[in-house]
Amino acid sequence: MSLAASHLDSVEATDDRDFNFTARDFDRVRSLIHTKAGIALSESKRDMVYSRLGRRLRALSLDSFKTYLDQLEARNDADEWQAFTNALTTNLTSFFREAHHFEVLAELLKARGRQTPIKIWCAAASTGEEPYSLAITAAEALDSLTPSVKILATDIDTQVLETAQAGVYPEERVDKLDDAQKRRYFRRGAGANAGRVRVIDELREMISFRPLNLLDARYPMRGPFDAIFCRNVMIYFDKPTQRDILGKIAPLLSPDGLFFAGHSESFFHATDIVTSIGRTVYRRTAR
Repeated sequence: MSLAASHLDSVEATDDRDFNFTARDFDRVRSLIHTKAGIALSESKRDMVYSRLGRRLRALSLDSFKTYLDQLEARNDADEWQAFTNALTTNLTSFFREAHHFEVLAELLKARGRQTPIKIWCAAASTGEEPYSLAITAAEALDSLTPSVKILATDIDTQVLETAQAGVYPEERVDKLDDAQKRRYFRRGAGANAGRVRVIDELREMISFRPLNLLDARYPMRGPFDAIFCRNVMIYFDKPTQRDILGKIAPLLSPDGLFFAGHSESFFHATDIVTSIGRTVYRRTAR
């Protein structure tokens, strides 16, 4: 141990926080979440890590991050590893986020017509707004509440998947949708559920929600998918991890299918896997 590192640890451990949280603790968290979920935490995420994992320490009545991390590694408790991963996963989403992608998808669906079935994979479902936006797009593009479309929605965070599967949201979450969409695709709650809306059953039945870690060696689903949405998740991975994930996703895409990335994501380092055809829209690179 270097003297500088030791000094830094002692300074950080004696601040005004409830728990000891040293530079070594932070480095351990970064290493563990990168190994477990591929997430590359920057130095700027130190306060976020303290805040989110601090809730786990309180729940477990622990007094330091070292104790928590020692137990996490020693006990190999699957439930606590999931809680650790859930705590460090960012879930920022909304209905029809990056709206131009849904316009492109609508054109693809119309071109496919009523082929049986059209398959879409939403690889970072979060609390469900994105897969439900996909379902609404399918219903409108094919003019049916029960189109021949199957949507697989996955996420590493099991807590947000529970919210997604329930399909119940505060009314303000649908404020930006037009009135016709609100009336057609959502039911307003009453009594104890006042101020909340629920996605209609027809949309819910279009979607299958499943937990998935994109770092898994193999993915359990079968392609080909006509469209894959993996948006605003690759930014949390380093480039080698991105290449590894793209190498597993691309073979699941149909030759003329579309891969949608987030507005801050680009894959110039992986043009042998996916080829850009427009604004953060890709196809599988021909071989």
